[in-house]
Amino acid sequence: MKLIVGLGNPGSRYRRTRHNVGFRVVDRFAARLGIPLESSRFESRFGRGRVQGLEVGLLEPQTFMNGSGRAVAAALADLPVDEVSTDLLIIYDDADLPLGRLRLRARGGDGGHLGLRDVIASIGTRELPRLRFGIGRPDELQDTVAHVLQDLSHAESDALVPALDRASAAVETFVVEGIVPAMDRFNAPPGAEGGGPEEGEKA
Repeated sequence: MKLIVGLGNPGSRYRRTRHNVGFRVVDRFAARLGIPLESSRFESRFGRGRVQGLEVGLLEPQTFMNGSGRAVAAALADLPVDEVSTDLLIIYDDADLPLGRLRLRARGGDGGHLGLRDVIASIGTRELPRLRFGIGRPDELQDTVAHVLQDLSHAESDALVPALDRASAAVETFVVEGIVPAMDRFNAPPGAEGGGPEEGEKA
């Protein structure tokens, strides 16, 4: 099984915030494939289905961002995920990327993201694929925490629609073909060719 995890915070207060784009990518992928996120398991919203004959689980931890690792570890302990380094994908927001820009990596540190940091600490490895979804930098006078917890404007939400569709396609590529083809196809800006691994990174 491939396990796709979107990071975010539960509840209506956070639904439209930049910090919850991980949930929104999983929601879009679930809708694309007709996989309902109805089950409440692993302290998460959970669903499972198939993508081109391959079994996939979708997870949205409801533990709040900084406790995401507890939910991911519980899911990994119970589900038939063979190898974290190839079968797990973590999706989260990144303020260092322009709004809507995607960046996949096969491994690495947490980059200061506390949700990913908790996942790495809980499962004990940095060797896990991840999809960073750009939310743009805060204004010079705005605190980063305030920025990520701020609701997206209507204009920003409209601009994200094609990026969410592209992220959903990237997730499907990861499930069917693996992290390297997904990196090659989606790390470049939309419309550009290739993308490939980041400098100094090997798949």
